[in-house]
Amino acid sequence: MAGGKPLAIDGRTLDARAQFLAVQGAKAPSITTLDPVTARAATAQGLKLLDGTRSPQVLVEAVTVPGSAGPLGARLYTPRNAGGPLPGLVFYHFGGCVIGDLDTCDTFCSMLADIGECVVLSVDYRLAPEHKFPAAVDDALAAYRYARDNAETLGMTRRIAVGGDSAGGYLSAVVAQEMKRTGEEEPALQLLIYPVTDMEWQGGSWESCENVYPLTREIMEWFIGHYLNDPGEAKNILASPLKSGDLEDLCPAIVITAGFDVLRDQGIAYAQALREAEVNTTYRSYDNLCHAFTAMTGVVPAAKRACEEIARDVRRILHA
Repeated sequence: MAGGKPLAIDGRTLDARAQFLAVQGAKAPSITTLDPVTARAATAQGLKLLDGTRSPQVLVEAVTVPGSAGPLGARLYTPRNAGGPLPGLVFYHFGGCVIGDLDTCDTFCSMLADIGECVVLSVDYRLAPEHKFPAAVDDALAAYRYARDNAETLGMTRRIAVGGDSAGGYLSAVVAQEMKRTGEEEPALQLLIYPVTDMEWQGGSWESCENVYPLTREIMEWFIGHYLNDPGEAKNILASPLKSGDLEDLCPAIVITAGFDVLRDQGIAYAQALREAEVNTTYRSYDNLCHAFTAMTGVVPAAKRACEEIARDVRRILHA
């Protein structure tokens, strides 16, 4: 990246604006040098400088939903022109299950509601290390069940999706699998944006993209170390959904990867596994973007275009 030379990895070239962010981001200390509480504050401040503005076509309401161990904060995004119940989407933000909050994906959630023509319930699930695995999973399951059982109150139809980016994509994949395993009503869609699917993953982009902004391999290992009680839990399918050998008959999936992302190849592997299991799967790779592009819509035009396309995919499936 020095001297303005385009960053190329694995035959891909990083978007120029994303590369500028990477250069600037490299000047700040890694969050691995911070305690989790300080890291949350630092990343929240940084994200405010990158994200776009919330869609004015969406009404946003602060709500509370029951979690597995107590109430959770949440936000409900409803299109202003909604003339009645719309399909729903329970959304889980990114942050390695260690950082992030309802502001992390606020703009993107408003885009999903507006362009996707759905009611979005964004959930502030519990974070590690205060609440280690499987607390986030338990909260994600509780939030989906709440939305499913209270759809009318939330302005939703019974077509309710789950979705999220990074850690949120991981949680969404687990929710979809668990609903099938328990024989409960499955989501209408699982939206998996650069998801974590195997916490033991090695090789490929885990190595080639190990130093790419904003999610280095060191940061990912820091997240996993704070989230899991011990490394052996990475073998649990509730931590690594790619390890499940039972993907048949899952709900339709949208799987998104970014070209410059340590998680790229495990996202590709999950999309392939779903297709091999004959799950209706839409896969998109944004090869010139990096991890966390859903929070860069204010400064990276390619990220905004990608988010709009993802929202259109959501609309296509939920309104089918």
